[in-house]
Amino acid sequence: MLMGRRHAGLAFMGGKFVFPGGRIELSDRQMPVAGALSQRADDALRAKLPRAPHHLGRSLALAAIRETYEETGLLIGTRDYGAPDTVPEGAWQAFAEEGVMPDLEALHLVARAITPPKRPRRFDTRFFVVDRKAVAAERPGIVGPDSELTELAWVDLDAARKLDLPRITRVILDDLEAAAAAGFPPYRPIPFYFERHGKGLREEI
Repeated sequence: MLMGRRHAGLAFMGGKFVFPGGRIELSDRQMPVAGALSQRADDALRAKLPRAPHHLGRSLALAAIRETYEETGLLIGTRDYGAPDTVPEGAWQAFAEEGVMPDLEALHLVARAITPPKRPRRFDTRFFVVDRKAVAAERPGIVGPDSELTELAWVDLDAARKLDLPRITRVILDDLEAAAAAGFPPYRPIPFYFERHGKGLREEI
């Protein structure tokens, strides 16, 4: 699996090994795609969210693909259909230049986790995984000493657990291992981690 070390000077998780990721941007709703998320994944992504927009799952999946490119230089998708006809400004331009269409069908939803209350920074995070074969292109020069990620490491699960990881990342590694061992069955329960009244909880969605 791919892990990235965050720049040591960052205020949030500086120096830790993490999964690539970030937030949804407006452009993610406008990007053409090849393939679609499974209905089960889409339902799970909108579960426990009152009035969740119908496009939420698609936007989350595209944000994961775009952020992976921005932080690692890896373009997840397919060249089978040629370059998208039109793309939003910004990072998505690289997909058009490389002739890559983002492929949502390649993504598996692994888990969801919300940062505990009273933390200075909180996130409602969804974790996706793709097979290495889903990387259609790679652009060098994204990772370096002055970047958000200063180092990338392809490691197995045992090696990943020995890295300097945030606590939730260790938990998600266990969920990933279990899902992979089962072959990512489409209707498996999705773990959801959150805290209520000071107690850490795990539900399935």
